[in-house]
Amino acid sequence: MYKLEEPTYFYLFAILPVLVVVFLLVFWWKKRTQKKFANTTLLSKLAPNTSTFKSVLKLVFLLIALSFLIVSLVNPKMGTQLKTVKREGVDVVFALDVSKSMLAEDIAPNRLEKAKQIISKIIDKLGSDRVGIIIYAGSAYPLLPITTDLASAKMFLQNASPDMVSSQGTAISEALNLAKTYYNDEQTNRFLIMISDGEDHQEETKQVAQNISNEGIKVYTIGVGTEKGGPIPIKLNGSLIGYKKDRKGETVITQRKPDILQDIAKAANGTYIDGNKTETPVKAIEKIISTAQKSEFETKQFSDYKDQFQWFIGFALLFLVLDIFLFDKKTKWLRKVDLFNEEKS
Repeated sequence: MYKLEEPTYFYLFAILPVLVVVFLLVFWWKKRTQKKFANTTLLSKLAPNTSTFKSVLKLVFLLIALSFLIVSLVNPKMGTQLKTVKREGVDVVFALDVSKSMLAEDIAPNRLEKAKQIISKIIDKLGSDRVGIIIYAGSAYPLLPITTDLASAKMFLQNASPDMVSSQGTAISEALNLAKTYYNDEQTNRFLIMISDGEDHQEETKQVAQNISNEGIKVYTIGVGTEKGGPIPIKLNGSLIGYKKDRKGETVITQRKPDILQDIAKAANGTYIDGNKTETPVKAIEKIISTAQKSEFETKQFSDYKDQFQWFIGFALLFLVLDIFLFDKKTKWLRKVDLFNEEKS
């Protein structure tokens, strides 16, 4: 088994025929110039040790060396390398509210971006833990299944927006129910961190929160936004064109509802955290997770390819050395062999 890390370097092989053409042109030019200087018999007497074979051989060595160098740049990876990976940590699922009320700018830059900042910084504090992301508005959707790839989690997080959810509203209970399907190991400490402005439009949320707590999932809620609230901006291509209005034509003012988030956390035996200052929830969640009991949730073997470029560099250097120490004049024992009938000519 093998794979090529940088196959685009194969294009450099186009240099080799160019070198051959250049060699042939130079060889033709030399022969033509020599004929102008003297006839063949006289030239063989003036330069009896000149060898066409040696010149061709030096070119071949150079082409082989360059070929090996190009292959080393491609970096073929061959064979397999077995590794055993053992991880100890907890499972953390983030439920991010992406309803349009989260676009309110009562905290800078807006509620949604503040929530993303909080999640991103919490992810930075995680070690070998697993993480998953749910987004919700009028309904809940999985954004990222639970994974150990924290870099991917941050990348997916940045793309979260209200446009990804077709129905608007704030269905926290649907996010809670979806979160239950994320965890695949009941022996691991499981955390659900919900970030929202608390505008919930469902009555059964408390009961769902209590049910998820009974399954051993620890729920923590983080509220973003102010009680004073702010309008919901409507933007086109990044430019503000107005604010959301109700049926009466009045500007809608969205407010943070900490009471709802506090009730959810209380029903799930968790804690509510104010998220308007980024460091507050980050430090609180970091402390909670760092003191939680870590479980070994993954032990697996996977195969990896070993780099083989060093072998090709070694062969390339060998042929370059041969090319350097190979002289253009005839070798004594090769003169006796006379492969090209140079003596007779």
